[in-house]
Amino acid sequence: MVEAEPSTDPVCGMTVAPDGPRQYTFEGTRYGFCSDRCLDRFRDDPVSFLTETESAPAPEGTLYTCPMHPEITRSEPDICPICGMALEPLLPSATADDTELRDMTRRFGFSVAFTLPVFAIAMGEMLPGNPLNEALSSATRVGLQALLSTPVVLWGGAPFFARGWMSLRSGHLNMFTLVALGTGAAWLYSLLAAAMPELFPASFRIADGQVAVYFEAASVIVTLVLLGQVLELRARDRTGAALRALLELAPPTARRLRADDEEEDVALEAVTVGDRLRVRPGEVVPVDGLVIDGQSAVDESMLTGEPLPVPKAPGDPVTGATHNGPGTLVMRAERVGAETLLARIVQRVAEAQRSRAPVQRLADQVASIFVPVVLGAAALTAIVWGTLGPEPRMAHALLNSVAVLIIACPCALGLATPMAIMVATGRGAGAGVLFRDAEAIEVLRGVDTLVVDKTGTLTRGRPQLVSAEPVQPFSAHEVLQLAASLERASEHPLAAAILEGAAAQGIQPAAVTDFEARSGLGVVASLEGSPIAIGNAALMTQLGADPTPLEADAADQRERGHTVMFVARGDRLAGMIAVADPIKETTPAAIQALQSQGLKVVMLTGDAGATARAVADDLGIEEVIAGVLPDQKDEAIQQLQQAGHVVAMAGDGINDAPALARADVGIAMGTGTDVAIESAGVTLVGGDLGGLVRARRLSEATMRSIRQNLFFAFGYNALGVPVAAGVLYPTLGLLLSPMLAAVAMSLSSFCVIANSLRLRRVDL
Repeated sequence: MVEAEPSTDPVCGMTVAPDGPRQYTFEGTRYGFCSDRCLDRFRDDPVSFLTETESAPAPEGTLYTCPMHPEITRSEPDICPICGMALEPLLPSATADDTELRDMTRRFGFSVAFTLPVFAIAMGEMLPGNPLNEALSSATRVGLQALLSTPVVLWGGAPFFARGWMSLRSGHLNMFTLVALGTGAAWLYSLLAAAMPELFPASFRIADGQVAVYFEAASVIVTLVLLGQVLELRARDRTGAALRALLELAPPTARRLRADDEEEDVALEAVTVGDRLRVRPGEVVPVDGLVIDGQSAVDESMLTGEPLPVPKAPGDPVTGATHNGPGTLVMRAERVGAETLLARIVQRVAEAQRSRAPVQRLADQVASIFVPVVLGAAALTAIVWGTLGPEPRMAHALLNSVAVLIIACPCALGLATPMAIMVATGRGAGAGVLFRDAEAIEVLRGVDTLVVDKTGTLTRGRPQLVSAEPVQPFSAHEVLQLAASLERASEHPLAAAILEGAAAQGIQPAAVTDFEARSGLGVVASLEGSPIAIGNAALMTQLGADPTPLEADAADQRERGHTVMFVARGDRLAGMIAVADPIKETTPAAIQALQSQGLKVVMLTGDAGATARAVADDLGIEEVIAGVLPDQKDEAIQQLQQAGHVVAMAGDGINDAPALARADVGIAMGTGTDVAIESAGVTLVGGDLGGLVRARRLSEATMRSIRQNLFFAFGYNALGVPVAAGVLYPTLGLLLSPMLAAVAMSLSSFCVIANSLRLRRVDL
């Protein structure tokens, strides 16, 4: 029998299993795909993908893709020919590549150092009595501006000119097109004015006979755009940190048992299916598999979000990256490498992050129309003035066409969104709300469905003692002391909650002897020669302590989501202990406020159905999805989105990371795990869902400010471009010199900044 061999995904080049779930037959050939995204892209246009694959060499090593245009795939780092963004690795890596961030940061620091003196010289000329004006001649000041601004424009702005040129070659005009045209026009015009002022008519000369120059405008624009790039790259780096944190959960090595039962440490990549592995106390489980020997309790909170360790015995499954407790386990590897649950979680987070629509750049969308119009207007202006204008025709043609390009310069356009976002994020931080990027702010206002995790989001995430109910003649004090005495020597997951509850009431545990843990039942010991025990009803029956008197109360506690343990002394039932993860004090009011805003609230948890339903009933949440694993949480989010809902997901655990990334906007509790926080678009610092109410108000105010800013930016251009072209000259004899064009451009920037600063005072 010949076994099927792995195939290659024709879209991204990844290796996929021959019997994988994503298969598609085209023209008699069966293709396998690594993800639904690749399958859908191939299915939409298989001919194009196969043609490109045949004509291009197969990519090797790491693949890179554009986060905004996933159809762009390269075998090495490059620039997206559509939007100009740097391509990112298709699959996450444990090490971060911050080359572009370091490069942009270096260019920004250099540009600031040179731009400040250029700006000071240019603005100083407008101040009467400025000693600099008296110390330096006009020609010297212009020469200094040219000298200092040239490296800013040519070196600091080099990436923007390269991307702007690429956008012109590809026909995909974007913000870099505007930046390159605006800064290039201002700098070239100023350089020409400084070198050959005799070409310019007298009407364009200032008082001392010099032609006005705009070196400071070109330098400031380049510096501001560099700042925006640095901020964007830092945000993208934080996004990658979430995936790196997930990858770091797996241990680098595993302890393998050879056939002779001798142990050896091997690299995790060397583990194969069927290998026997030893997991010692406190170690991380290396891969997915089954326990074949030993007993322990494993912390699976990275899967379920629940803080209670799960008992493991032979035959029980264990998952890679979970933490082993006090016992030693021997396991058989069942899934390794890319097949482990951790690897699938990492892949899901990566896919979800790429599949989400990036921050809406309205400026880029409008630029696809605006830039050709500006170019056409500048060209038409040059032609009309060069053929029909008064003498000197060519000088007027040059000046008016340059004025058109300068007034269309994207300074205000570039500030419109980033300025509002920077002010809003600062305002949000003061209100306990951290936004990761502009997309989260934009999308949050349109959310109609809020999906919430239970543990750590609605509840405190830490079990606490609820009650101690005695049976006569015992008292509640005696029941709790007996329980605490037993749990002091116990490794039971709920022991800490009982001990903390007893300490809070001033109860001191007594010393016990003959301690014995009975698997699946509870623990027994001796106190002052008398046997005592804590455990389930089966243990009580085994000891002759009839639990019947408290069965009704125990059933009621379980319906409320509490964990119940019976306590006995000798053969007499002493009472019952109830432990639970309590709801946060602020949660009920927050849920009510969110529901009053029209949000549909859904609980999505890995906990058991009865416990989840009890918490949901207390909070007035109607829809509950319980007992789900991380990939199932991701699927639940997708189903809500496919039903037409705009979904926000609130969670705090590693197990929530795929769902947080998949949701239209992820909301992490600040008290949760780093992976959850890095996967989310919004972080509520205090872990209080009430912060979400404030976040939505801030989102609405910010988007309103951005729309107003874009109006200011485009409004000045829409009015200024015709005036700069000279439409008022035939009737009023009015020309807009490049100097006035720069003033108008600066005024639009001032309006954008002032309007954005109003967000600091918005009422949340």
